[in-house]
Amino acid sequence: MSNQVLLWSALLLPWLTLFFMPRGGIKRWMPVALFSSLISVLSVELGENLGWFIYEPAVYPLRTSSYIIFGLNMVTTIWLFSFLYGRFWQYLAIDTALNFGFIYLIHVYVLGGRGLFSEVGITPFLNVLIVTFAGVLAYGYQMWQEEILVRADIPSAGYLPGLKPAATKPLPEDQGNEKNE
Repeated sequence: MSNQVLLWSALLLPWLTLFFMPRGGIKRWMPVALFSSLISVLSVELGENLGWFIYEPAVYPLRTSSYIIFGLNMVTTIWLFSFLYGRFWQYLAIDTALNFGFIYLIHVYVLGGRGLFSEVGITPFLNVLIVTFAGVLAYGYQMWQEEILVRADIPSAGYLPGLKPAATKPLPEDQGNEKNE
């Protein structure tokens, strides 16, 4: 299999798994997946500039490791939060195990063996710790997002069943519209 086929597969194939997820779940977890991608892009830029690792050829015509960030990383984040949000310690354990598998199996063995990735100034274990910390940041971001959205009393809130922006919460009955007489 050519490197370009492998890289394009890493970008596109994970998105096909989302056909098995309810549409409301995708809408709910997409903001944290985008935040996770932002953290990953910043980490890759920082890592390349500090000489921690080197990504060789990329998915033509894209640059760097966007094939992993916008494919496998985003979709894995959506699935992780779909199954584990609300259970932080389980999330942390499974996220750490997946990070170990990803760094050692995908980065070191698959991509490293093909000459697509090499860790220069960082060990795989330290890379796992950095990626796990990014996962904790993503979990905190989702908790913050959940505070912005509150449970609605009416079943149809427009964009996600049972949720609506906090600014549109109904006022308590004693704070209703009072007429000035």
